[in-house]
This record gives sequence, C-alpha cells and structure tokens, in this order.
Amino acid sequence: MTAHYSSRHGQVSKSPEELFMAFTDMRNFTRMAPEKYKDAITADFDFISFTVRGFTVSVRVDERQPYRLIRLGSSESPVEFVAVLHFDPSFLPGKTDFSIEVDANLNLMMKAMLGGKIQEALDKMVDALVDISEGRMPQMPSDIL
Repeated sequence: MTAHYSSRHGQVSKSPEELFMAFTDMRNFTRMAPEKYKDAITADFDFISFTVRGFTVSVRVDERQPYRLIRLGSSESPVEFVAVLHFDPSFLPGKTDFSIEVDANLNLMMKAMLGGKIQEALDKMVDALVDISEGRMPQMPSDIL
C-alpha cells in the first residue's frame, strides 16, 4: 500500500538555482555527515548509500528538472520509496519555497509505526534547511542516528 507524505513548505534564503545546485550532486551530502559516520556513506553524482543501525539505504537520482525538482528513488532500502524535492520561486525575493513529497510502500503495520515519524522527519528537514540558510543552528533531535 502506497502512503503519501508532504512536508510543510519552508522559505529558504537561497534562490531556486542555488538550492537546486546544492542538492543535485549526491556527493555533497557526504560532506555534511558527522565524522563518525563518514565511513558508512558512499556516493557519486547520482547515487548515495549509507548504513545506520544495521540497515542499508541506497538512493538514486531518477530525474532532475533544473531549478524546479529532483526525484529520488530507493535503490536498496528496507522500504521502497520515491521522494520529490521541490524548488519553487518564492513570493519573497531571493528565496525558495522548498518542500518534500514522499510516496512509500508501507504495509498497514509499518504505516501505523512509521507514518507519524516520516511526516515529522520531513517537516524537521525543511525547518533545518530554513534555519541553516538563515545562519541559525538547526534543532537536531538527539536520537537522529
């Protein structure tokens, strides 16, 4: 059963072009990982794989529409999913209206266990990106990894 999740929208203090270019190369995400997890991550331009708590998650870029969206698909993951990152021009000059949509194949038990956590994680990712773009430290949960 496919479950659909949509994050809140955030006004990121970067233009759609700048933000899109930061997300388009999967190797950029390895630079943001804490040092203790760097060995658990591999990436190239189109692909990233990481292992956390014994689970491997691999994601590939399926589509790039310059400065508008990036579609990601699970390659190896305990849950099959597709995520779409949206980079829309904001009504505020120099900002991007950023949001994330995820479609995940979850059975009823997984949906009950994970559904709220997925929604919460998507919203926290958008909030963290907004905070970072404005020079603030994001609120990171202590149990993230």
